[in-house]
Amino acid sequence: MLPVSGLARSIEGALRGVPLWLVYLAGFGPALWLWYLGLTGGLGAEPIRALERELGEIGLQILLATLAISPIRRFLGLNLIRFRRALGLLAFYYILQHLGVWLVLDVGDPGQIWADIVKRPYITVGMLGFAAMLPLALTSSDRAVRRLGPVRWRKLQRLSYVVVIAGVTHYILLVKGWPPEPLLSAAVAVALLVLRLVPRRSRMAA
Repeated sequence: MLPVSGLARSIEGALRGVPLWLVYLAGFGPALWLWYLGLTGGLGAEPIRALERELGEIGLQILLATLAISPIRRFLGLNLIRFRRALGLLAFYYILQHLGVWLVLDVGDPGQIWADIVKRPYITVGMLGFAAMLPLALTSSDRAVRRLGPVRWRKLQRLSYVVVIAGVTHYILLVKGWPPEPLLSAAVAVALLVLRLVPRRSRMAA
């Protein structure tokens, strides 16, 4: 790992006093605001579709932020690991709401839901991503980590790569045309995954 810079130390020092409950509280805020806008007519002519889209986009952004924590520590020397679990759970919180809005408010018909999963590739990919996300959320507690053991738990965390790839693919397939947002998300995801393939610097290197 590269030496920790003075700026990284300063940021770590500033963040050390931030309690995790404050991270969760800040993370819940945008969803509450979106639901408020949806109930009061602030999401336009199609509030359900807008709510569904916004929740999904925020969930994907938090996923990318979670995936970025390890490269940031490795290449910039900034250790944000203590926030990773909170960010992962917040991402699950948003994706679960995104899925719930689609299931209950958008479609509503169980038969149609299954038909859409089978026939629409973007929904198929999205559901695969959510299925990969479930075991990560269910094993996020300290107790689950102890029961699995650190080796098996770390192997399970590789599902996060599947989740992110499925998420950006779902986003690209969902939108019409080539708007910049899904392409930017895909570029960020690819960059973060490629950074994990970069060999670690040897301690003996000059």
